[in-house]
Amino acid sequence: MAPPAQSHRSPSPSQPSGKGEVSDLKTQLRQLAGSRAPGTDDTKRDLFKKVISYMTIGIDVSSVFSEMVMCSATSDIVLKKMCYLYVGNYAKHNPDLALLTINFLQRDCKDEDPMIRGLALRSLCSLGVANLVEYLVGPLGNGLKDGNSYVRMVAAVGVLKLYHLSASTCLDADFPPLLKQLMLKDKDAQVVANCLTSLQEIWSLEASTSEEAARERETLLSKPVVYYFLNRMKEFSEWAQCIVLELVSKYVPMDTEEIFDIMNLLEDRLHHANGAVVLATIKVFLHMTLSMTDVHQQVYERIKAPLLTLVSSGSPEQSYAVLSHLHLLVMRAPYIFSSDYKHFYCQYNEPFYVKKLKLEMLTAVANESNTYEIVTELCEYVANVDIPMARESIRAVGKIALQQYDVNAIVDRLLQFLEMEKEHVTAETLVLVKDLLRKYPQWSHDCIAVVGNISSKNVQEPKAKAALIWMLGEYAQDMQDSPYILEGLVENWDEEDSAEVRLHLLTAVVKCFLRRAPETQKALGDALAAGVTDFHQDVHDRAFLYYRLLKYDVSVAERIVNPPKQAVSVFADTQSSEMKDRIFDEFNSLSVVYQKAQFLQPSYMFTDKEHRGPFAFSEELGNLSIGTEPSDAAVAAQRVEANDKDLLLGTSEKEEGHGYGSNGSAYSAPSYNASTTAGASQAHFDLVSIDQPSTVHPPVSFAIDDLLGLGMPSAPSSVPSTLQLNAKASIDANAFQQKWRQQPISLSQETSIDPRGVAGMMNPQALPQHMQGHSINCIASGGQAPKFKFFFFAQKEDGSSAYLVECIINSSSCKVQLKIKADEQATSQAFSELFQSALSKFGSA
Repeated sequence: MAPPAQSHRSPSPSQPSGKGEVSDLKTQLRQLAGSRAPGTDDTKRDLFKKVISYMTIGIDVSSVFSEMVMCSATSDIVLKKMCYLYVGNYAKHNPDLALLTINFLQRDCKDEDPMIRGLALRSLCSLGVANLVEYLVGPLGNGLKDGNSYVRMVAAVGVLKLYHLSASTCLDADFPPLLKQLMLKDKDAQVVANCLTSLQEIWSLEASTSEEAARERETLLSKPVVYYFLNRMKEFSEWAQCIVLELVSKYVPMDTEEIFDIMNLLEDRLHHANGAVVLATIKVFLHMTLSMTDVHQQVYERIKAPLLTLVSSGSPEQSYAVLSHLHLLVMRAPYIFSSDYKHFYCQYNEPFYVKKLKLEMLTAVANESNTYEIVTELCEYVANVDIPMARESIRAVGKIALQQYDVNAIVDRLLQFLEMEKEHVTAETLVLVKDLLRKYPQWSHDCIAVVGNISSKNVQEPKAKAALIWMLGEYAQDMQDSPYILEGLVENWDEEDSAEVRLHLLTAVVKCFLRRAPETQKALGDALAAGVTDFHQDVHDRAFLYYRLLKYDVSVAERIVNPPKQAVSVFADTQSSEMKDRIFDEFNSLSVVYQKAQFLQPSYMFTDKEHRGPFAFSEELGNLSIGTEPSDAAVAAQRVEANDKDLLLGTSEKEEGHGYGSNGSAYSAPSYNASTTAGASQAHFDLVSIDQPSTVHPPVSFAIDDLLGLGMPSAPSSVPSTLQLNAKASIDANAFQQKWRQQPISLSQETSIDPRGVAGMMNPQALPQHMQGHSINCIASGGQAPKFKFFFFAQKEDGSSAYLVECIINSSSCKVQLKIKADEQATSQAFSELFQSALSKFGSA
């Protein structure tokens, strides 16, 4: 029987059909290597294009390296460029191959064509192979003395590349003095700029170890050098002008006359078409006039027009960068920009990040004269179909209201938002109304009349629900249905996921009880009973606090929980004035865009993944890792490139399947009956209805249960678990990942960690090594302060069950969230007790 005919597909012209095509390329290149026949260069071009195309899409074509080098013997500048591109790509990772390129690159550095000399020198310096630095010294020295400015320009940057490869070789060859001489005498402005850039970086790095380098760095800020650059300013390119202006901003003039001379010389740079040049010039003006108050204010007036022009022209990215700097200036001098508020109105076609920043600008420039117009514009945005934009607009209106400008009209507008019956609008408005009532209690009657018509069932967002509950408790005497609304919310306690809402609900019920006791008695009893068995530590503690306060003395409880309120005059600022000043010092940098000062967050950390700390999560895959220790107590941990989404869940995710009294939490509180507090006032027990029979929970060992010494049963000493673990258990990282993905969560708990243990986490290996001593192995770890995430593995001694643990530690609150998955569900609780026992000993030894 004849075999079936094979179908043939024509290969794509841009992709090889297999290794055979790369071999064909190699053969064709070898045949053309020594050929000088007419049309050879055209054929080479086609082959070179194919090689570069394959290299670009990630196909390994390093096997044709020697053939590409042999074919580089040509005067065709296009072939040279493609060859240099190919060589630069593979030489960094293949030092042995890079050695093959030295001869032809050195030969090209002596070519008659200055373009080829420059390209060859650039490629030679870009090989990045430390073993070949001795081959760079000669070509660089010749390049700095070359008659063509392009070659000198490349050589100036090449010296910096050589310094990063081998600083000693660069300094021994006396390249910095040559660069300085070239910088001060060369006629080509771009060569001067490249020399300045290289010298600044070299001398800055050497200044910490060399006094001579520190002195040389200071000479760059001397008056003759600065004036030399200023007089040649118009010759420089835009990039070079930014470098020079950054240098000038660090220069300290001798007197005010010199300041005005420099500012007059740079006046025309404010009208430059390039935004970077304008911002660099503004930085010079601002820094030089800091000590001259009147002149500094005039500078603000002078730079306003160029900045507003840049905002309205150019790309959205440029607009955002300029707006970030403008926002910084507005925060320092809002009155200067208050008349230009219309420039900050949002356009329909702007991206959201630009609109959001403009809203911040509008809130900053609002004053008595323009508040009405600004709020009217913001109210138009509230009806926007873009929900994030609508939310930000409501917040902007609220911020303006808290600045005490035309409060009457703004409060009316906010109350109208509540009548729009849009869930996101209602949620944001409730949060703002809460803040307004804290600052303007006199508006409570009007606000409560509208808020009272809102059904709590229509408010789902935690912050909004918490705000509504706060108003129900704070103004219980003015809201007729307040006790009954709170009672309904308490009945749905188990369905409420947000701890913030539960905390507010506890407080609101107590406040309502202190004012309308008969109507709130049942709700208070239910709330306290639910609170003392809540798995969240803060809710648990607050419920006990309120219970004991009421039990001790109701009048004392009222003075503590519901004291006379004073209007809030100023809300806390998100940034300190010191932080704003530090950011202002770093004007025209990423610090302004990210709103983070460099002394807290060095600029390279914005972009460099190598500087994100020992627990840094990779943004792409979540690189969870703990390095293996060589000691006997080493942690059996492996680097995991995790692609399992379950392993990478954020630390703020909701607990799956939580139950307040049955989840095995170490914070489950003991229930109460009349016999445990026989000596207490019977009236108080009836008051809060805590003496009802309830399910008995295991007692806990935390001192919080005897917070006020009210005779709670003392916690017995912990009983050692009978569960024994296999000290030699191990699992492959991939197997752990697959097992974690397949198994359901057996137990989800929250516990605490000793503060001394938190301090011990400064050493990333400390906790894994500690748990290893208890036969619990760390598989992976990640995160950074204040939240760290660990994955642990343990196995029952007889091998019948494996235990997988996700442990999230909050170092700021000393709280630990645990998720345990087990082959044997029945032993999950026993393992949890063993795990928590081991964890509680961390740092206490």
